Formats: sequence, structure tokens, C-alpha cells
Amino acid sequence: MSAVAVRSEAVLRRRNQRFGVFSVLLAAVMLGVFAPGSTGQTARFIVDATRDGVPPLLVSVFPTVTVLGVVVLGIAAYQLARGFGERALLGLAAATGLFVFAFLTWAAADQSLSMIGLLRSTLFSATPIAFGALAGVLCERAGVINIAIEGQFLAAAFTGAVVGSVTTNSWFGLLGGIAAGVLVAAMLAGLSITFKADQIVTGVVLIVFATGLTSFLTTQVLAGSAGLNRPPRFGTWAVPVLSEIPVLGPLLFVATPLTFGMLIAVGWLQYALFRTRWGLRLRAVGEKPRAADTVGIPVLATRWKAVLLGGVVAGMGGAWFTLDSVGSFSREMTGGRGFIALAALLVGRYSPVGAFGAALLFGFATALASALQLLDTGVPSSLLLTIPYIVTIFVVAGLIGRLRAPAADGEPYEKE
Repeated sequence: MSAVAVRSEAVLRRRNQRFGVFSVLLAAVMLGVFAPGSTGQTARFIVDATRDGVPPLLVSVFPTVTVLGVVVLGIAAYQLARGFGERALLGLAAATGLFVFAFLTWAAADQSLSMIGLLRSTLFSATPIAFGALAGVLCERAGVINIAIEGQFLAAAFTGAVVGSVTTNSWFGLLGGIAAGVLVAAMLAGLSITFKADQIVTGVVLIVFATGLTSFLTTQVLAGSAGLNRPPRFGTWAVPVLSEIPVLGPLLFVATPLTFGMLIAVGWLQYALFRTRWGLRLRAVGEKPRAADTVGIPVLATRWKAVLLGGVVAGMGGAWFTLDSVGSFSREMTGGRGFIALAALLVGRYSPVGAFGAALLFGFATALASALQLLDTGVPSSLLLTIPYIVTIFVVAGLIGRLRAPAADGEPYEKE
């Protein structure tokens, strides 16, 4: 057996052990924390509150949590004894999914929880994270590291609020947010592509610059002019006919324009990057820029265009905060969502669909934290607010594994 095969087998074995131990911990919490004291309690899950014909789902807490805990323990035992091999992630996902349902059942004991509301909130909360991750995909695939997404979010959120307030039009506010995102992207491209500055340092500088500038303008301008910080928010759109489908209709076909735009962007970018000539050229620039230049692809121009297009997408994500979510701007209101978008980019392995899936995971964590604050769980609300960040840490630390970034990612290109 070759040395490479031995190393690969050792890595796989360690991963199986790590996932198995994690699953054991999940089962221990389910059987040792959730199950005791839940005898006789019932959780009421509201499937679709918009229709009277869809009855709620009643779940007995103790037997459900106990059975699911035993199943997770079985998954952990198999993982430690034999391992799922290449399907280890599927086994971990199954164990985690069962744990989440058991947790929801325990949290909603003798209470009601709207499942459709939780899932809609998941999609809504995932919108800016997905936009940021898509912006990162565009840049990274072209060979440019973009960690300035948080700065783009802040600049777009501030500009969107001001422009939307002045024009009393949320669409003009969105255009203003996009312009701000493109402006920050142009600064990133100029420094990292044209002047060949260190891309990570450049991203950090842009984040600090955007944070400081928006905080200063908020204190000096918006604080004394309330009329500049009252943008109209986007309303909810319902797709005719499709929105009337039970359960799936309210979930998938009733949303705000930015959420629909995010879904369209995911599908379009997935197709464009991997099924079009434009996508092939862009990926070639990120993998083998010298070879791409040899066959006539303008490397620097292609990178510039990718970063600017990423600025458009990030600008839409930033505008979400003031035009879709809150309706006003406040200092550092993005709450680190740009960094979570970077995590989604990595977990999704530089793929638009993968990044969207990771954004849904982080969006679910945010929605879950909000839903739990409405339930009497006994957990402090300040602790619940940390759930999205705790999930991010665990996912990034345990699930990413060995990533293969584009070969020329972060490397400046000097044309000969």
C-alpha cells in the first residue's frame, strides 16, 4: 500500500472517530437531558397556519426523544465500530437532524411551534448569507480572496437606507446599496489585482474602513436627521397559483423580492459557472492564469469583472438589512453575517448550490434562536442569540475537512 493511501486511510479513520464521538455526545444530551422529566408532555407543531384543513402535528415528547436518542446512539456505535466510509457526512447529517428534531420536541413541550414559520424564517435569514457567499464564490473562482464581504454589507446597508429614505423608494435604495457594494469591490480589485497588495490584508482594511465610516456617519449624520434613516421596506410577493399549494406554497412561493432574487442568483450562477463559456474562462483564470493568458483570456480584466459582479451580489445582501429586515440602519447591524457568509463559502466548497445549502444551515440556526425566545425553555435569551455563531464554529471546525481552493486563489498575476 502506498504512503498516500495509508495517509488517506488514517485521515478517514480519524474523521470517523471524530464524527462518532460527536454523535455519542448528541445521544447523551438527548437521553440524559431531553428525556428526563418529559413524561406525559406533548409538543404541538403547527404545519400550516394559513389553512384550517392542515391539522397540527402532536408529538409525545418522552417516547420520541428516547427513540431518536437510541437511533443516534446506534449511528454513533456503527460509526465508531466500522465507519460509514465516504458516507460519513451523511451519517453525521442524519444524527444531527434527529438531534435537532428531538431538541425542538423538547423545547416545544406543552407548547406550540409553527414549523412553516420556522422554515420561512430560515429562508429569510439565509438570504444575506447566501448573497455574501455567492459574492465570495465569484471572487474566489477568479483567483481573488474576498474577506471584505462584511464591509460590503455595511456600506450597502447604510447607502440603501439613505437612498431609500431620500427617494422614498425601496428599489432606488436597492440600487444605492448595489452601488456601494460595487464601490467597495472596486477598491478591493484595485488594491489586490492592479496594485497586487496582499488580498487578506486588503480585505481586513476594507472591513475596518467600512465599519468606521458607517459608524461615524451614523453618529454625525443619521442621528440628527431621522428622515434619512426611514427607508420603505420591500413587501411580500406571492406567486399566483403556486402560493396556494398547501405547506409548500407559503414556504417557497411567498417571500420578499430579495429572497426571490437570491434564489434566482443561486440557480443562474450555478449554471453560468459550470455550463457556459464565460464560467469556464472565469474558472480558468482562477486555476491556471498563465495558461489562460496564453490562449488569449484577459486575466486581469476577467478578475476585475468577477470582483465587480461579486460587489453587485454583496450589495444586494447588504441592502437586505435595511430594506428587507429592519427598515433602518444602526451601527454594525450586520452582526458578522459577512464572516458567516465566508464560512458558507468554505462549507459549500466554492459552489453556488453548496454555498446556498450552507447558508440555509446558518439561517436555520438564526431562525431557531429567534423561535426559542418565544418558547418557555428556561434558556437565557442572551445565550440563545449565540446559537448561529456556535453553529458556525462547529461546522467550520468539524465539517470542512480538506478543502481544495482554486489553484491560483490569492496569487497576484503579473503579465509577461
